[in-house]
Amino acid sequence: MNLPLNTSANTSDPVAQARYNMIEQQIRPWNVLDADVLELLSVVRREDFVPAAYRSLAFADIEVPLLGNDAEEAVRQGHSMLQPRVEARILQDLRVQPTDRVLEIGAGSGYMAALLAHRAERVVSLEINPTLASMARENLRNAGIQNAEVRQGDGARDAVPDGPFDVIVLSGSVAQVPKNLLSLLRDGGRLGAIVGSDPVMRFTVIQRKGDRFETTSPWDTIAPRLVNFPEPSSFSF
Repeated sequence: MNLPLNTSANTSDPVAQARYNMIEQQIRPWNVLDADVLELLSVVRREDFVPAAYRSLAFADIEVPLLGNDAEEAVRQGHSMLQPRVEARILQDLRVQPTDRVLEIGAGSGYMAALLAHRAERVVSLEINPTLASMARENLRNAGIQNAEVRQGDGARDAVPDGPFDVIVLSGSVAQVPKNLLSLLRDGGRLGAIVGSDPVMRFTVIQRKGDRFETTSPWDTIAPRLVNFPEPSSFSF
């Protein structure tokens, strides 16, 4: 989808100014230099995917809570949006193409699905929490996005019948890359996940090449856990 360039500051509109500041002060310095990604961030209205109680935080460099009155607890449980710079870097590094079919695990408020939908042919996003799944569907509908579908489901355990996929995105962290999701990748497909345990996590991209999988881990970050994915066993002696 071709989008108009709209990343200039608009000092008469405080929301436009805040969006511009987010792009120029948080995202671009974090090595997000893809012009199409930067344009997309100026077009998809992040504030429309943030609950009213937290709308003032829409462009802040934090994980914005999505449920409840206890912000820290919401983030701890993974009921939050990833930081804007993390979302942007994931989108850039996975190189989503207009013909791609995309699977997202962890819809949250639907914002990442909206970004992916602007670049891909079709997006299926799984969200385990029913309240968040409903929120994401409504936000995508209000944004006029028709090629993204949100389903309530457990990405760690439920079967996904729509594969194979060209891109799989985990919008949260896991202790290790889920092998069941790798099996859903088309040849040439990419899976992106934040892998590891606090305080050491790395964004990891795995590309399928026939029967082989090539792995790169280009940058560090920290993100809340996606639920029900395996954790490493701990032993005490």
